[in-house]
Amino acid sequence: MRIFVPRETRPGERRVPVVPAGAKRLAQLGAEVEVEANAGAAIGAADADYTAAGAAISRDRRQSLCAADLVLRLNKPPVEEIPLLKKGAIHVSHLDPFNERALIEALARAGVSAIAMELIPRTTLAQQMDALSSQANLAGYVAVIMAAARLNRILPMMMTPAGMITPARVFVIGAGVAGLQAIATAKRLGARVEAFDTRPVVEDQVKSLGARFVKLDLGETGQTRNGYARALTSEQIQRQRDAMAKHCAEADIVITTAQVFGRKAPLIVTTGMVKGMRPGSVVVDLAAETGGNVECVRAGEEVDVQGVRVLGFTNLAGYAPVNASQVYSSNVGSLVEHFWDRERKTFNVNREDEIIRGCLVTHAGEIVNEIVRNAGSK
Repeated sequence: MRIFVPRETRPGERRVPVVPAGAKRLAQLGAEVEVEANAGAAIGAADADYTAAGAAISRDRRQSLCAADLVLRLNKPPVEEIPLLKKGAIHVSHLDPFNERALIEALARAGVSAIAMELIPRTTLAQQMDALSSQANLAGYVAVIMAAARLNRILPMMMTPAGMITPARVFVIGAGVAGLQAIATAKRLGARVEAFDTRPVVEDQVKSLGARFVKLDLGETGQTRNGYARALTSEQIQRQRDAMAKHCAEADIVITTAQVFGRKAPLIVTTGMVKGMRPGSVVVDLAAETGGNVECVRAGEEVDVQGVRVLGFTNLAGYAPVNASQVYSSNVGSLVEHFWDRERKTFNVNREDEIIRGCLVTHAGEIVNEIVRNAGSK
């Protein structure tokens, strides 16, 4: 089986889908691994590093896409490259399937078996393949570092001959993977941390990291069977905003991480709440790319709202490209390894498997993922 790793072409993208160690892992399965020239340059991985790992270097992207049995990417493919893929080829990457209907339909028409990394089920067995969690973990870390670099004061308490410096206050909204890492990072830097989540079940996790869990009475809330927060009603969202205004006003840093998978991010922090914060404070919205939790956020930008810096940078994991590439490469490597037929030396698209059922979007000319198919029919 021929595996091809093309160079990422998304503007500003510094992550790569497969690092040299990942290429070696794939080659050891018996696959013929081909990596596009300069694919690893953004993280300092030279072509020679890939050849030493057992991969061949391709200098003809078009030809390699046409010949590949399995294509491994990080970001969704350019629509114009889909017709180059041969019928029956397997394509693995993020696909944003709920917002990229034309892309999904093009993959189906091409007869490609498309696997969406963001649809990997959140199960114990699939944990090593969970790219959403691995990237969110780094995003949570980067969010705190970005905020700390822009804050007009230090985070830890400090005893000095001139007196005591009190710790900065950090308020994290959403205690999923990104939120928990943000909490842990802020605590390691010495901040006083509070956190809120609509799922009461995460209270113990928040407390175990040394943060205070903020309890708000919103009525019935909870999480989906995949561990995502359930969408709140408009009334619950308003009650949440009203209660959070005080916590935001007291915070030096507010980090929002709330997202509802496959839907626009919920608006949690209003412009009025941002204006109620002290000048010099910082807000980081990790959901900026999907609409934002903060009313005045601008995706990809940093804006000033009466002295409060609001950061809406996207692809935060990409600000730590070496580590983000390492963990993503491990995710796709685990996926390939798990479904690798060692006798035939090929990737087995086993549609009876729970993991494949969850992440396979198109196959044999059809959109086979029921959730994605139904979303497109609404």
